Amino acid sequence: MSLASRFREMAEYLDSRFAIPRITDVFLPPLDDSGQPTEAEFMALFLESGATGLSFVMIPAQDAAAYRALQPRSLIGKDPREFALAFGGDDPVAQMLGMASINAISQHVMKEIGLQQDTVTDSLGLLMIEAGDSVGMVGLFSGLVATIQATGADLIIIEKDERLIEENHELPITSDATQLATCNKVLCTGTTVLNNTLDEVLGHCSPDAFVSVVGPTVGYFPDPLFASGVDVVGGRVVTDSEAFLQRLIQQERFKGTTQKTCFQKETYPGIEALTSA
Repeated sequence: MSLASRFREMAEYLDSRFAIPRITDVFLPPLDDSGQPTEAEFMALFLESGATGLSFVMIPAQDAAAYRALQPRSLIGKDPREFALAFGGDDPVAQMLGMASINAISQHVMKEIGLQQDTVTDSLGLLMIEAGDSVGMVGLFSGLVATIQATGADLIIIEKDERLIEENHELPITSDATQLATCNKVLCTGTTVLNNTLDEVLGHCSPDAFVSVVGPTVGYFPDPLFASGVDVVGGRVVTDSEAFLQRLIQQERFKGTTQKTCFQKETYPGIEALTSA
């Protein structure tokens, strides 16, 4: 089963067990044709309960008109399930709305069941990188490159963006995901879920590799990722939706309005156990 199918199944399961609130607001940053600046990389979808779903804005030039044609007001009052069940297709605008909806639905349910999330464990630290390791980095985490290389571990960076490959030619960076086969530890950006590439990435990883998926767009229950072979999921939940929206509008970072979270496959009880009480 594809990862996208697992996400759609999860959305249907949560909708069948909980009353999912309607959409009350949607924030869309202006689209920059030359690439989104770091302060305007995310859109957000808000539910009546205050639950918030994030998505990275990753819109190719050919789909820019469709993005700009979106009217946030037209989405107010709609059921987020509608967008969640469209997740997994080739339309990047629908993917963006689907990812935000899956995150919002998940965060609503997490609040409803009073889920005590692990906000202490560093998901990156769980990789425990050391000399002798062969590390695959899927998506360029610029701030981590020097730290990983300082351990003496081998590093290969897999990046789809040709511009980033050209700009960082001094790094061990390539678009060839088959090189992950020799890695015993793999760190993936959460955007691999958004752009439907994580299935391919995992297909190139060794069955014994320790795989971690992290990023601000990871705000959902980790079950689809764990079922696909991921070991650690590090994400982010919005703790103050009103203040968070203001930070987005003012193009500021999320400090004080979100909380990092960590799920570990070996200790996670599963969504059915969590929601059956």
